[in-house]
Order: sequence, then structure tokens, then C-alpha cells
Amino acid sequence: MSFISYMDAALEEARAAAARGEVPVGAVVVAPSGEIVARAGNRTRETNDPTAHAEMLALRAACARLGSERLVGHDIYVTLEPCPMCAAAIGFARIRRLYYGAADPKSGGTSHGARVFSHPQCHHAPEVYDGIGAREAEALLKDFFADRR
Repeated sequence: MSFISYMDAALEEARAAAARGEVPVGAVVVAPSGEIVARAGNRTRETNDPTAHAEMLALRAACARLGSERLVGHDIYVTLEPCPMCAAAIGFARIRRLYYGAADPKSGGTSHGARVFSHPQCHHAPEVYDGIGAREAEALLKDFFADRR
């Protein structure tokens, strides 16, 4: 079986977030069948909700759609390395694989910073693959913040 990336769909969500004035981060949750079951971009400013990160919104939508708090066998594609909050939620949802684009040395929670999945308190750690679509994800973020400086 060959690898099929869904990062383009996550990048679409990141571009839509940027167009709304949000930090351009996008996420999609993919079922074992390959169907995208949820997609989202950041909405923290729009909703005045610090937890409205793309990953959190996509996980919530996928769980609601499937009627379960667990997404066993599902994968998530995110344009930026998840923060500690999102990494914990990904673990609690029992996501099978996390694919992310740009690394986040300042606020990341998987490969940097808290490294949530390496803690003994972590009950489930997905397989993690980084650098998928990293160049485009990094460019979106750099352009977004350059326009605000």
C-alpha cells in the first residue's frame, strides 16, 4: 500500500484561517478508509476561545460525527507541530498517526518543549511523522507574521 498525504487539505484550512485573520494552522482527521472525517483551521480570535486550535476543532468535529470520544485507527494531519494542549488531546483521542508540517521550537509539544508523548503519564502516543509539507506551512506562517510586524 502506498502512502497518501492529506497535508494539502490541512494547508487549505491553514490558508482559510489566515484569510480570517487567524494564525494559519490547519488540521484534518482521516479515517482508516482514507475519508477525511473532519477539517478545521484556527479560530481562537473569531471565537474568543484559547482552545480553538485547528487540532482541537478537528478532533471535536470528528468525535461528534462518529459519536465517540476515541478515534482509534484515525490519523491527523496538522500544518504545525501541535502545542502541548493539542498533543494531549491527540493522545486522549487515541489517534493512530500524527503527521505535521512545520516544527515549532518555541511552542511545540511533541518534538520540542513538553514532548507530551514521551512522558510516563501519556496513556497513548501516536506514531509521529514530521516535515510533511513543511516548506509551505512555514511560508504561510512567516508571511502571516511578517504582514503584522
